[in-house]
Amino acid sequence: MVQSILKMPSTATLTPDQFYDLCRANHDWILERTANGDLVVMAPTGGETGFRKANLLIRLGIWNEQAKLGVVFDSSTGFHLPNGSDRSPDVAWIKQARWEALTPQQREKFPPLAPDFVVELMSPTDNLAEAQAKMQEYRDNGVQLGWLFNRKAKQVEIYRLGQDKEVLFLPKQLNGEPTLPGFVIELDRFW
Repeated sequence: MVQSILKMPSTATLTPDQFYDLCRANHDWILERTANGDLVVMAPTGGETGFRKANLLIRLGIWNEQAKLGVVFDSSTGFHLPNGSDRSPDVAWIKQARWEALTPQQREKFPPLAPDFVVELMSPTDNLAEAQAKMQEYRDNGVQLGWLFNRKAKQVEIYRLGQDKEVLFLPKQLNGEPTLPGFVIELDRFW
């Protein structure tokens, strides 16, 4: 996803509620916020990336409907991470108990937590270093498992809490254990 950074001066900080309101007032824009308060403006993805994201979301959703272990979110959902950033992963999942522990008001806005699982799927124009930094930020904020799909390089980077990053070239499948018990995704037609 092509992005632009709008630098915010230290005198123009936004509370989580103010950032949420800014996003609602500009619903045609895809916005994220870095931990230091800068706004990230992202362009929509193209068709090739979009249908792959949708496919990943559907597969996770089907697994979750059967497993009944959590809640699945699409890329339009923002999460207010512990470091103060607001991020919207392409696909996210939260354990049911963590979701239910939030108040109705917290669930209505950008949930104030890091998801348990995130997926980011790079567009051909994305910057790998920026995508890797975002994945590291997720892990630093408590995300248990993250998958970064890089179609151009035909690889997936796997980020697990407390472990080194793992890089797989042309994997045929990915296993979500132990974060997503029983979730296996076949990738034979993905690449």
